[in-house]
Amino acid sequence: MFKQVVPVNQQRHAGKKIKQVEGFGFASQFHIAYVTTHEFVRSAAIYPLVFIEDKEKDEFRPVALLGLDAGENLFVGENGKWSASYVPAIIRRYPFALSQASDDGRFLVCVDEGSELLSDTEGTPLFNEQGEPTEVIENVKRYLSELQQMDAITAEFCKFLAKNNLFVPLNMRVRQNDKIKNISGCYVINEERLNNLSDELFLEMRTKHYLPAIYAQLTSLSQIERLVMLKDEQAKPAA
Repeated sequence: MFKQVVPVNQQRHAGKKIKQVEGFGFASQFHIAYVTTHEFVRSAAIYPLVFIEDKEKDEFRPVALLGLDAGENLFVGENGKWSASYVPAIIRRYPFALSQASDDGRFLVCVDEGSELLSDTEGTPLFNEQGEPTEVIENVKRYLSELQQMDAITAEFCKFLAKNNLFVPLNMRVRQNDKIKNISGCYVINEERLNNLSDELFLEMRTKHYLPAIYAQLTSLSQIERLVMLKDEQAKPAA
């Protein structure tokens, strides 16, 4: 998603402006989008939710599947309009992101300088004539700070699932245009192991408020059929 992420600062971005987002064409090739547990319930009604493994960091991250193949987003039309009622927060925050400044827990607001939304001539300035951050930066800070808190909770959620061996590789076969396609390379929660957990662990999950996210992920897998239908529909005009 991000091409050239750098910290926002007055010297470098004094004359820069942010265009108003009028479409999601920039996300047309994103086939996955990271989601936090706070987004699971709303996302599960639209997207399949799965987990991908970052072997370098030895951690799992939840994502919404936006397409069946890399480089395709079945929810962005040619006009850049998003065809679903909920857009993942990571896409709504673009082109901004947070980057950890040091080990003391501080974060820096960053911007993707490779984004077409960053302009020299159009949009709302990042800094005023006195070199002070505008309301744009203040709003971004507040929004990203909330997302960072959600991200920390999501990381703990994934650690709990991994620690208790609740992840299993997803291997699903679907019919697409009269051909069989394998959906793999990601993980889901193992419902059988979940149902066989001890009462103590199940109570711990309830206390940590993990249950809504867990059941949302399990039910979301039926949305894979939605992706198949969208891909078949979009392929018809080309055929």
